[in-house]
Amino acid sequence: METSLRTPWIVGVSGASGTPYAAAVLRGLLRAGEAVDLVVSRAARLTLLDETGHAFRDAHWREDLRTWLTRGADGKDGHFDLEPADLADVRFWAAGDLAAGPSSGSYPVKGMLIVPASTACVAGVALGLSKDLLQRAASVTLKERRTLVVAVRETPLNGQTLKHLVTLDEAGAVVLPASPAFYAGARHIQDLVDFVAGRVLDAAAVPHQLYRRWEGELGSAGSS
Repeated sequence: METSLRTPWIVGVSGASGTPYAAAVLRGLLRAGEAVDLVVSRAARLTLLDETGHAFRDAHWREDLRTWLTRGADGKDGHFDLEPADLADVRFWAAGDLAAGPSSGSYPVKGMLIVPASTACVAGVALGLSKDLLQRAASVTLKERRTLVVAVRETPLNGQTLKHLVTLDEAGAVVLPASPAFYAGARHIQDLVDFVAGRVLDAAAVPHQLYRRWEGELGSAGSS
């Protein structure tokens, strides 16, 4: 009997501020029934601890991931319901594991979403440094002509970073600044986070209901 081939989305989390964006994207992928391969950089662990108060440990990654994903952008625990079974099709790869599946083009994936992407991460991918698994997986994604979404989170941007972003665009990546919009009728910080996460999922053609889409009617945000 033939079994379907597991084809996940790789989600890379770099050290930039914006871990709520990553959490929202991960929840969106899980709700859409997508398999996920997760790579969290060493710098991202420090940011996650600073922004949420929770650690992310290799040996307890499933427990720590569930704690992280149930937390809202306002910092409150238990904002989202998430059962252990919801993480059944998530696979975690240590950032230092350059022999991991996503380091090879023969490893089947749909593409990669880097959320958030720091300027250091942007530079490393643009220059092809592959200093850790996150950068290596992104380079493989580009060479295999798969979808790569880079949600850069930094302001202002200097000229060197802008050049790196142009390089990624020319290589086929989707450069998606973590820039919330307000026409969707945001009432809460989570609404702004979900808008950015929704745009990331849009770029990956993953269905979601994270924000109200523009329908050409002025003033509709105020009545939502």
